[in-house]
Parts: sequence; structure tokens; C-alpha cells
Amino acid sequence: MSEGQVKAESVGTVVVAGAANLAIAVAKLVAGLISGSAAMLSEAAHSVADTTTEVLLYLALRRGARPADTRHPFGYGKESYVWAFLAALFTFVAGAGFAITHGVTTILVHRHSGDYLVSYLVLGVSFVIESVSLIRAGRQVRNESRRWRTSPRRFLRLTADTTVKAVFLEDSAALVGLLLAAVGLGLSHLTGDELWDGLASIGIGLLLLVVATILAWSNLSLLVGRSVPERLHREIERELAGLPAVDRVDTLMTMLLGPEEILVAAKVDFHDEATGADIEAAADEAERRLIDRYPEFRFVFLDPTRSMPGTRRAAGPAYPGPGAGPPAARPALTRARRRRRARIACPAWCDGGPER
Repeated sequence: MSEGQVKAESVGTVVVAGAANLAIAVAKLVAGLISGSAAMLSEAAHSVADTTTEVLLYLALRRGARPADTRHPFGYGKESYVWAFLAALFTFVAGAGFAITHGVTTILVHRHSGDYLVSYLVLGVSFVIESVSLIRAGRQVRNESRRWRTSPRRFLRLTADTTVKAVFLEDSAALVGLLLAAVGLGLSHLTGDELWDGLASIGIGLLLLVVATILAWSNLSLLVGRSVPERLHREIERELAGLPAVDRVDTLMTMLLGPEEILVAAKVDFHDEATGADIEAAADEAERRLIDRYPEFRFVFLDPTRSMPGTRRAAGPAYPGPGAGPPAARPALTRARRRRRARIACPAWCDGGPER
């Protein structure tokens, strides 16, 4: 799956979820006002919060996808996490706050006076619509987890695409919330005690708190600057260490710049016999290997550096270099050249070309 297809699928997932939540929010609100059920009104607040979240996530996708410029050379990918963080805060304050407050009020003072049948019908229709949205989100999670060669659960925990994560968690929470509302409403109907309706409303609020906290923490971690997962980190290190001119990788640092953008920076110890041309060829090869594996590698920086005494690998066959003769026939790599910074995967705007 290409990067463009991934972005298009993410936008489609958000749009479908937003449209579904908007229709459900209106239906729940009408049913809640007719029936007087606290759980139904809390579910209406839940859907309103989800709808607002989808709008903010759509903004996150659009604004985070803007190309790099001179003021933002690494692009705007991290801005998507700002909007996603605001979406999590809105769910925390508006959705969870209303549900818990209204549930407590219902337990203390509310008297139910309405038609239960309307609430049951709306809950059933809402469950079907939310299931459709969750199926789409789940399909994208499975596709992405296969592409990254990991499990769906691990993908959801570590992914930098917080929009997909948010939609999947919110749709899952919506189905659980509908079940809570149905149980609370049914028990209140059978017993005539509004305690169950109020408890269901509080349960929905606590569920929203959990989802909002998970999403807020995930986006905050990405805003601060999170590295790639450990497994991928080891794969990158193996690819760089396997380059012909490389003796060892001293330091490897990575950062997730956005949902589909990864930065790689490494201090690399090249063989003593490697020339400047050998280093440039190794840099190009490193770029090719990493991008062939995952197109998300946008920036790769290699810094030729001298190993500390005693850290060089055990002596082996000298690096011959492409088409080179005996080591003594080649000029030694000077100190200035050893410390020269080799950079690859430079964005096209740095040399006046079209943006990638």
C-alpha cells in the first residue's frame, strides 16, 4: 500500500466515523429528551464529543500533510498531534464531564417520565451504524499492521497515526457505551428505579475518561518527540551496519516527525581505508535500503565519526573499496574528511527541486 493510499484511507475512515457520529448524536438527543433517560442523554453527549473529535482529526490530517518549507524544513507532521491532543481534551471535558455529572444528578433528583421504546429503537440503530464504522477502522488497522509486520494490538499501541487509533478506540468505546446504556435503561424499566440509569450514565463517563486519557498521553508523547519502536530500531541498525564501508554504528537516533514521516540520524564509524567517495556511496545505499523497506523514512543523516579506543570490531579483511587496489595504494582518510558530515535523503526543496 502506497503512502498516498494510506493517507486517503485515514481520511476516509475519519469522514465515515464523523458522519455516523453526527447522525447518531441527533437521534440519541431526540430519544433522550423524549424518554428523559440520563443514559441516553449521556450517550448523546458521547456522540457529540466523538463528532467534534472527528472534525479535529480531519484538521489534523489536512494540516499535518502540508509540505515542508524554509521555516519548517521537516514539514508539519507534528501539528497533526496538536489537533489530535485537543480532540482528546474535548472528549475528556465535554463528553466525560457531562455524562458523570448528569448521572450523579439523575441518581439524586431525577424522576423518569418518558417512553422507553424510542430509546430502545435508537440504541439498536446506533449499534448497527457504529459497528459499520468500527469495521472500517478495524480493516485499516489490520492492513497497516500487516504492512509493518506486527500484530494489530501492537500496532495500535505504538502507531504514530493517532487518527486511526482515535477512531478505532472511540468506535469501540461507543459500542460499549451503547451496551451500558441499554443495560441501565432496561434495569430502570424493569425495577422502576432510576439508580440504574444514573449508574449507566456514570459508567459511560468513566469509559470516555479512559479513552481520552489514552489518546492524550499518546499524542503528548509524539509531540515531545518519540523514537521508533525497538524492533524497528534494531532493523535500522542492522541495515546501516551491513553497509560495505561501515565498520560499526556508534549511535543511532530516530524520531517520528508525523504519522508517515521518520527521521534517522546515526554516528557511523567507517573503515579507515574508506575514501570520501566510498562514504557518499554508502550514504546513498543506506537511503535506498531504508526507503525500500519503509517509504516513511524521509530524512536519513549519517555522521562519520571516529570510534573510541577499544571499541573497534575485531580485525578482519580490510575494506577494499569499489575497484580499489591494495590499501597502501589508496590515500588515508584525513581527519577533516573523517569528521565531515554525510547527509542523505535531503528534502528536494533544499536544492531548489520539487518537494517530495
